[in-house]
Amino acid sequence: MLVISSTQRKPIFLSLTFLFLFLCLYFSPLRYLNSKISTTNNENSSQGSSDSNDSPFEFRNSENADRFILDLDHQEKNELKPWENTTRANAAFVILTRNSELDDLRKTMQQLEQRFNHKFNYPYVFLNDEEFTMEFRDLTSSLTSAKTQYGIIPREHWSYPDWIDVEKADEARRRMGEQGIIYGDSLSYRHMCRFESGFFYRHPLMEQYDFYWRVEPSVEFYCDIDYDPFLYMQENNKKYGWTISLLEFESTVPTLWKTTKDFMKEHPEMIPENNLLRFVSEDKGNTYNLCHFWSNFEIGDLNFLRSKEYSAYFDYLDKAGGFFYERWGDAPVHSIAVALFLNKSEVHFFDDIGYRHDPFMHCPLDRNVQKKCHCNPDDNFDFTIFSCMNKWLIA
Repeated sequence: MLVISSTQRKPIFLSLTFLFLFLCLYFSPLRYLNSKISTTNNENSSQGSSDSNDSPFEFRNSENADRFILDLDHQEKNELKPWENTTRANAAFVILTRNSELDDLRKTMQQLEQRFNHKFNYPYVFLNDEEFTMEFRDLTSSLTSAKTQYGIIPREHWSYPDWIDVEKADEARRRMGEQGIIYGDSLSYRHMCRFESGFFYRHPLMEQYDFYWRVEPSVEFYCDIDYDPFLYMQENNKKYGWTISLLEFESTVPTLWKTTKDFMKEHPEMIPENNLLRFVSEDKGNTYNLCHFWSNFEIGDLNFLRSKEYSAYFDYLDKAGGFFYERWGDAPVHSIAVALFLNKSEVHFFDDIGYRHDPFMHCPLDRNVQKKCHCNPDDNFDFTIFSCMNKWLIA
């Protein structure tokens, strides 16, 4: 019997340990991978440069890995941000304002530039019923690198038309003022409503554009706008966009709906079957529910306002005299026209644009959008008692 002494066991144990380690290393997967990579590289060398993706290990080769990283960097650099895309809609901001509103307007422009336009550089068109001062021009143009244009409203667009009974209009204003109706005694407010309803898009400075974004002094913009709303409207066949909807004061439009129904009876061919009438009427057009889009913010297609349907509707209202004998606002006029002539797919709710015109505000509720905003969603007007959001959702 072979007996191994204690002095011999240690060398034998060490030898077996080394043998085990050698076998482990010899059959190691790492050795296989290195061999596989070496073989692949040799094949690539013998066959010339290859873009084959057959081997799952080819990116361990430093040359291929570097090429892959460079390709990724190149792709990332080629993914343009929306404002880096040079495509622009043929559009402008349009602002009806006075010289006396300069300070309020500068605050609004500063927000609009910071939140949106410093990236997209859309032009501004300022309109006034009198000449803009040099101070106004200098202090507005200095806030933007975009083109700024300043125009005077033609007298015929800011005065009584020939068919208006001036004494009757004066008496109507006096009576509405005594009743405490908001802007009830204001003649300039009536000129403004009539101008915004039927003439701003006809101004010579606006004739060159296809889309407009209406802006007013003192409004606020609460959220970064990292895409182009004009281009969105153009590419998605949208004709009208809004942020706030609410009820009109009935005392300002007592005969507006009757006049509208008379127009529909005379021009049934202009009213498409698939319209938005249910937004403004809950009984198939018999009565007006007073809902309207608040037009101090609107983004729209100027060609819709220039259409024969809208032109015929405005002219019909204008001849009826309600802009002066009552106090028809441009917001219900625009909204009813949208409801009559467009369908819901052509109207867009800009939920992601945080906006305020005192005393009401639209503040986005979506948490992801809120990351780009500074408004409080608890102050959102959308589902309050005077909002028409619920009517929009079921229209």
